Amino acid sequence: MARVARSRTANRSISRSRLLDGAPRRPVSAALGLVSVAVLGAWLGLLLLGTVHVPVGPMDTSMALRPSLAGGTRITVPPLGDLELRSHSAPVRLDVDVDRLDPVRSQALVDHPERFAGLQAEVVRDVTHGALGVVLASGVAVVSGATALGLVVHRRPRRALAAGGLALALLAACAATAYATWNPRSVLEPKFSGLLSSAPSVVGNARAIVSEFDVYQKELARLVTNVTKLYDATSTLPAYRPDPTTIRVLHVSDIHLNPGSWRIIASLVKQYRINVIVDTGDTMDHGSAAENHFLDPVATLGAPYVWVRGNHDSRTTQSYLAGRRHVTVLDDGKVTEVAGVRIAGVGDPQFTPDRSVVPAGDPAERTAGGRLADALRTERLAGTPVDIALAHNPAAATEADGLVPLALAGHLHHRENTTLPRGTRLMVEGSTGGGGLRAVQNARPAPVQASVLYLDRHTKRLQAWDEITLGGLGLSRAEVSRHLPRENRPGATPAPSGPPHPSGRSPRGPSGRPSSR
Repeated sequence: MARVARSRTANRSISRSRLLDGAPRRPVSAALGLVSVAVLGAWLGLLLLGTVHVPVGPMDTSMALRPSLAGGTRITVPPLGDLELRSHSAPVRLDVDVDRLDPVRSQALVDHPERFAGLQAEVVRDVTHGALGVVLASGVAVVSGATALGLVVHRRPRRALAAGGLALALLAACAATAYATWNPRSVLEPKFSGLLSSAPSVVGNARAIVSEFDVYQKELARLVTNVTKLYDATSTLPAYRPDPTTIRVLHVSDIHLNPGSWRIIASLVKQYRINVIVDTGDTMDHGSAAENHFLDPVATLGAPYVWVRGNHDSRTTQSYLAGRRHVTVLDDGKVTEVAGVRIAGVGDPQFTPDRSVVPAGDPAERTAGGRLADALRTERLAGTPVDIALAHNPAAATEADGLVPLALAGHLHHRENTTLPRGTRLMVEGSTGGGGLRAVQNARPAPVQASVLYLDRHTKRLQAWDEITLGGLGLSRAEVSRHLPRENRPGATPAPSGPPHPSGRSPRGPSGRPSSR
């Protein structure tokens, strides 16, 4: 009996020792697991449930808190870009997205400029109301997300509720940190991106706004008017039912970092049932890596995207675009076939934002065009002639004369349409970005231009084209004009369906001069 008692005492000592050895580890791992579930659940909750929609002045906005190591506030203003403020230092960032300008409220401001005097107070009230809504929505979101994830992971209500309570406590700590580090002067030192990077040149910097508020009110009224009318113009594009037997090519060019262009292009693709989008370059302004994410919408426009580099697009731009879905980058005469159309292109040899390099001018453009022409001759000799040649600068595109029926270019920011001496039609597109920021800066904004080309499905020859013009940010008209090649006009002799003459020359008129259409 004594031996049995001693054995039981020894076993209890061993069990107690094991418990003591394991005690430091098991609660720590459980606590880490609970924290992980609370943080991940809170993040998911903020993404799914934390957004509130708030009217601020003439704008409809969406506000949300997002996890961020740097904190601060980010305001996204389509189509202009982003504005970042170092408003606080906390692991959460306030995101404010301007969804749209309400046409009724913004037009009321334009019609009654005296209302600008009370706009500041109205905006402050709206933002305060929105901030309270964001706090409440975020609290509900983090608790709901953490509790739901806790139930999935732990399958115990007590642990799930603990995760929800911990998530709420973490949010409260973040809010307290943000309040303690709040910097109201951050509005005087904003960081701009996209088209807003030149915002001080449009309405002046923050200090100038404070000192010259009357001037700022007038400029703000002009900006509100122009941006509102852009939305009006894009919404009035007429619906069109194209001939289903034709291949429809949308030609765009010189977007110059204007995010509003993507909305216009997507609208045209849908309404005209576009088969392929052709972009003849200058999509960027500076060609920097920081601008690359501006290009992300090209993968979601609804049609394949064929692109050549412009003189404002860098090799970095080209490499980034080459990795996007549904995008084909052409350079050095590379040939692709999209929607049954064979297209070749060459990138612009110059990168003018690089001030360390002296521009080479038209000779460099003609050299690049010569490489394109060599590729076109090679394809013709192989029995696979090209239908469309692309270059950014018309000086390069003219080198394709006689080797393709159609050449497309941009660069000039206005349309030109000519038949070259050897029979190739050269179509130069205007700026689909309205010249970039100048669209909201100039007193007479540049028009937004694009063209829809209709190609015969069998011969791939141009049958007609529609020139689409939006009256820039300052005008609300949308114009679509139909044009026919001379050989397709009533009573004209049809053009031959084969490629240009093997010698590279086509018959010319008595004057020997290129035609304007």
